[in-house]
Amino acid sequence: MGLPENAAWFVYEIFINNQDELHFTAFELSQEPKSYRNNEERRNAFLSKLPKDGKRQFILFTQQDLPCQQIYYGAPGTGKSHAIKEQTAAAEKEGLVFRTTFHPDSDYSTFVGAYKPVMRPVADKYKAVAGKDEEITYSYVPQAFLQAYIAAWNNQEEKVFLIIEEINRGNCAQIFGDLFQLLDRGDDGFSEYPIKADTDLKSYLEGKDENGKDVLSNKDGIKDGKLLLPSNLYIWATMNTSDQSLFPIDSAFKRRWDWVYMPIDTRKETWHIVIGDKYYSWSAFLEKINNEILTDETAEDKHLGFYFCKAVDNEIAVKTFVGKVLFYLWNDVFKVYGIPSAIGSSKEWAYTKFYHTDGSVDEAKVEELMRRLKIGPEGEPENEDKE
Repeated sequence: MGLPENAAWFVYEIFINNQDELHFTAFELSQEPKSYRNNEERRNAFLSKLPKDGKRQFILFTQQDLPCQQIYYGAPGTGKSHAIKEQTAAAEKEGLVFRTTFHPDSDYSTFVGAYKPVMRPVADKYKAVAGKDEEITYSYVPQAFLQAYIAAWNNQEEKVFLIIEEINRGNCAQIFGDLFQLLDRGDDGFSEYPIKADTDLKSYLEGKDENGKDVLSNKDGIKDGKLLLPSNLYIWATMNTSDQSLFPIDSAFKRRWDWVYMPIDTRKETWHIVIGDKYYSWSAFLEKINNEILTDETAEDKHLGFYFCKAVDNEIAVKTFVGKVLFYLWNDVFKVYGIPSAIGSSKEWAYTKFYHTDGSVDEAKVEELMRRLKIGPEGEPENEDKE
């Protein structure tokens, strides 16, 4: 850093930027040893030095570079998207986070871009002939991947993130196409194997935007007509292990990602399930039901994470509990693996039993479920927001 080892330094204005940069300002106080008669004399001498000595700013990397490609995976409700959101907050404020969600109909054109019909204003001199102010024309419309790619090349001093939600719900081979080869990154973070851009993509990247500016201000992004992922482009994704994927991810694709497991923490906050005038611990329910899932040898990835459903003022309404939590358990877990023996038989505990004929929730049946799971009611939880 260039800080003399035989000098005293005063460091302040310390903050972290972009998750891995430590910024601070330092004053060099003295390179000569001094003694003081008391602390007051030492303090005055210290303060008197600050305006006179040079102020220098420094940036240190506080951790290793972030993984270029990583997938956060785990049971539903474990906070995968939230973890990514926290880490990319600084880039989000700068408009450098791009998001997409994969689904069975996702393909290359919806991920990268394609020509689409768009409305364009008619030039003034042709309006009388056309008889209208706008007309339909075709333009290349970039999607999430290309938007992030362009932003990364045009802002190489900044971290740019492409976030893919539910990556295992789409056909990754179909969606990525030949971009798959770009995922091989070298030690410098750039793609090791550039690929040739197709004619439409090349034309777009070498062209101008609607304002007449170069789409790519840094032409290295389409050098020799080839695509190359820059080191500041991070592709992060989430994957729910409980989803029944229509398109399995092959091992070659998996090898190109770092994998971050999100464990289940059942006690992140104090939430309660409200049934009538009784309160039941959400954490206790999660622990009991997840244990029953394991006991009956069902898939561990069917577990529930803490944020599987949302609470309002730390309370989960019984209607939400039955309609979301129990519906998932009965429809996605118990239908396949059977109802846990601790609860009872499938005939006695059909999902429809949780509702009256008028569609309202049978609270007595839900309370019986809690008793079967050996979860007792608690007193009304303290809530500082309530009078």
